[in-house]
Amino acid sequence: MARQRDSADYKGPVRRVLIAMLLLALAALFLIWRIDSPRVERFRAAFIDRVVPNFDWAMVPVTKLSGMVEGFQSYANLYEQNQDLRRELQQMKAWKEAAVQLEQQNAKLLAQNQVRLDPKLTTVSGVVLADAGSPFRQSVLLNVGARDGIVDGWATTDGLGLVGRISGVGQTTSRVLLLTDTSSRIPVTIQPSGQKAMLVGDNSAAPPIDFLESPDEVRPGDRVVSSGDGGVFPAGLLVGQVAQGTDRRLRVRLSADYQRLEFLRVLRSHPAEQITEPGVLIPPPLPPLLMQEPEGLQLDGGANG
Repeated sequence: MARQRDSADYKGPVRRVLIAMLLLALAALFLIWRIDSPRVERFRAAFIDRVVPNFDWAMVPVTKLSGMVEGFQSYANLYEQNQDLRRELQQMKAWKEAAVQLEQQNAKLLAQNQVRLDPKLTTVSGVVLADAGSPFRQSVLLNVGARDGIVDGWATTDGLGLVGRISGVGQTTSRVLLLTDTSSRIPVTIQPSGQKAMLVGDNSAAPPIDFLESPDEVRPGDRVVSSGDGGVFPAGLLVGQVAQGTDRRLRVRLSADYQRLEFLRVLRSHPAEQITEPGVLIPPPLPPLLMQEPEGLQLDGGANG
């Protein structure tokens, strides 16, 4: 016990002496480093040449860490550039589709002069509030509803391609059933062959094509648009492009960007007018006076008689 007390008594003074010596050494080093003298300058240069090269191993972690920081900054810049390029590519796709539609419309107008075009569809834009989908049902919610005039069955697009149709309308919100949902069935037309088919959702990103009359006339890359049959969707809305899946089935690579559904446009579609009366296609019966034969004109049978 006495020895432990003696050692404990010595530890305090020794610690204080060492701290004082360290402070004196640091003060002397500071003074030597700050003295402006040729001899001291030569001493500093010799000290650096002798000591600094031996500390290369200590600089390796710092060098590696700075390289990692620079690499992370470069990766962040590349990610931002990639996002900008994705947005520009999406805009270019929209412009390309608009140019293709204008080219086709111009060709039809040149072929048929003075043709009356269908009235343009008006739209209601809405913000996607939440993804209301599940593994068995894929849909999204919009912040427009009955107060905005939304009606069940109207088509929705993201500005480029068809997204789905309204399936459930509330007072201030509405639900959009996506084309990828298993309960989605829409008639489509494949261009340029003009083949009619049915796009069937199967909860995958590329829904398959069923009920195709002549599959040999369809090639990957062909445009798929809504046919308008059955009055489900207006005709001519872009759906996507034909692609062949891993299961060798013909599928549709949707043009709508399902990964970034932020704003949707609801197309106001009006039911087609039904003609129930014959109108002027069937002429009215002639008056009795016009049905009488003029005098002096008789049929051959009466003259021979």
